[in-house]
Amino acid sequence: MLPPPLPHQLDVLGRVHDRATVAAADGGPPPLVIFGLDGVLFDTRPRTLRILREYADDVAFDYPEVAEGLRALELFHVHPLLSDTLRQGGVTKADFVRDVTSFWHERYYAGDYLVHDEPNAGAADYVRALREVGCCVAYLSRRDIPGMLLGTVAALRDHAFPVASPGVQLAMKPDATLSDDAFGRSAIPLFGKTGDVVGFFGCELSSAELAQASFPMAQVALVEIAGADQLATDSLPILRDFRMG
Repeated sequence: MLPPPLPHQLDVLGRVHDRATVAAADGGPPPLVIFGLDGVLFDTRPRTLRILREYADDVAFDYPEVAEGLRALELFHVHPLLSDTLRQGGVTKADFVRDVTSFWHERYYAGDYLVHDEPNAGAADYVRALREVGCCVAYLSRRDIPGMLLGTVAALRDHAFPVASPGVQLAMKPDATLSDDAFGRSAIPLFGKTGDVVGFFGCELSSAELAQASFPMAQVALVEIAGADQLATDSLPILRDFRMG
């Protein structure tokens, strides 16, 4: 059972919704709200758990203690850094860490595994509410198009997010070789050319700061990542999820 949303979360979400409603009705540039995917609209920890349990199945015969440690992991053990997650399962030997990391990386960035992600509470309802008042939405993801586009569209569709329709954009890396930072620096400012950006929800400080610089009138907020150190400020609040009540 989730605790009730904090007042500042209700304020931020309500402010963006109100701005979008007013802007959509005044006949000016279409309002736009930008959302990250991994860690923002979706909780990716179930994806990591699934992959680690598959690895456990692969090594169970030869290394039962490793398999036992990985199978004992629960959602709250998963951290942003895989090495921290493995440490929670007692996997600390360098050889195993390297092997598990390679196994995880091949699958974590494969579209077939996106089915294991779970939407953050209230996320789909909130995005739909913005669309209902005439606001455009954009999904900004560092996933790559060749490997993850189909899985991304399917996950959005299956969890009732608006997708593949007028007023909805999906921006992803053209290929996996482009660095995340380079993609963010090139992609984020371009959104200002497609609409009046009134809100930006991300989970990384660098992207949020770039959004603040690119769209000074927008409400920018971070979404809480379990196990990560994130610093809230007056201009950069941290939300637990997207529930408005």
